[in-house]
Amino acid sequence: MGLGAIVKIFTRLVLLPLLILVEPCALAIGNDARAAFAALLDEASLRIDTPRNFSTTPVQENALLPYEHALRHDSGAVEVRFIIRPLSRITIDYSDPHNAAPEPEHLFPLLFESITTQLSVDSHTPSSTFSEAIAESSFNANWAAAAAFDIDPRFANGYRNALLIAMHRNRVADAYTLFLYNDQEQAKPLINDLLSVMSFTPAEP
Repeated sequence: MGLGAIVKIFTRLVLLPLLILVEPCALAIGNDARAAFAALLDEASLRIDTPRNFSTTPVQENALLPYEHALRHDSGAVEVRFIIRPLSRITIDYSDPHNAAPEPEHLFPLLFESITTQLSVDSHTPSSTFSEAIAESSFNANWAAAAAFDIDPRFANGYRNALLIAMHRNRVADAYTLFLYNDQEQAKPLINDLLSVMSFTPAEP
């Protein structure tokens, strides 16, 4: 599951009559932020295992994509941002009168592509889908994928590169772990150890 193993070319898909609306997962500021984020993780059946030498860093407002939490390595070599989207907060405005609107449950590949395109500075965003076995063993997910690209500075000023890990659990949530870095050789061992820093909680039997 290293960087080289998860990257390949991905074919772009477009659905024109579809508008996807996601209720913001805005969190409180200050003393209530930790409790609010913990509640969001619980709603989405997710867990984050904060690694050694990483600490919480303030969420930065940006015009591209809201995110809910961030960790930064003490060296500054890697920042990790977390984007959490419970399916109950996703609504769909579908303008095709001849077909039924798709369910939020079925949109995870399109949302993954949309976020990747939104955050990338160009159209070259190599990506790869994990096998079902790896999605389950690494993230307790039904589906997972990864994409590597040059990050738009409007989202992450100070970083040039990004690796996005997307995961989906049926009937629960979509979630994304975004690794930001500049020096790949310095960041690679840190990222490889953190690919599963966020995962779904084990499903009840």
